Amino acid sequence: MAGMTSLMSRFKKNPCVPVIRLDGVIASGRGLGTPSLSDAGLADQIERAFSRKRVVAVALSINSPGGSPVQSSLIAARIRRLAAEKDVPVLAFCEDVAASGGYWLATAGDEIFIDPSSIVGSIGVISASFGLDEFIGRYGIERRVHTAGEDKSMLDPFRPERESDVTRLKALQKVIHDNFIAQVKSARGDKLADQDLFTGEIFVGQQAVDLGLVDGIGHLVPTLKERFGEDVKIIRQAAKRSLASRLGLPGAGSVIQTAEDRAAFARFGV
Repeated sequence: MAGMTSLMSRFKKNPCVPVIRLDGVIASGRGLGTPSLSDAGLADQIERAFSRKRVVAVALSINSPGGSPVQSSLIAARIRRLAAEKDVPVLAFCEDVAASGGYWLATAGDEIFIDPSSIVGSIGVISASFGLDEFIGRYGIERRVHTAGEDKSMLDPFRPERESDVTRLKALQKVIHDNFIAQVKSARGDKLADQDLFTGEIFVGQQAVDLGLVDGIGHLVPTLKERFGEDVKIIRQAAKRSLASRLGLPGAGSVIQTAEDRAAFARFGV
């Protein structure tokens, strides 16, 4: 009987936790190398994670300074929809940064864990550009723009900034900011501290725990083993690679994307 029990234990199916890697700037396009961090690029990976057998939870491994609010919303909504359909809890683990859209992704988790030095928050909306109208004027370059509709051209960097354009931009930003705030309040609820957390400020480690933006300090593997047992099977979902990436051809688009990603992370000192 003891031998039979030992034999059966060898074939015992261990609980499974797929890990979805959300690393990089959130954007809608695809580079020539790896797929962008977008809903379209992640859809298959997310669907496969929730469709595995013996899934006891899905983990999100997040390292993102943010990006597109629409893609952030779509990715988080897809995760929450599948979590509800499959009745599977989601645990989010933040690494260096989960700020702005990166924190939006983290709110897709039923629980959020961070490192003591992780940067989270930045619940706000930003738009940055350059004003080059004086520069081109200095070299005798004339900007010519013709539109049907007086508001068709907005914040053209080669023309003087118009106060009406700034007013329109701020109105658009407020709508997006309000949507972001609603997402955070819906996901975190009564866990949030009774203070204004939506100014765009960032928080580090225990600060974020104390304010209710995250649930605790914890790393992915030890937390999953503590929660689901030492025999839990942690499966890191692999994103489908493009043909150029498989052939080792990064291409100019990938190089530019890498530079942009590094610049985005640099805003948070990482």
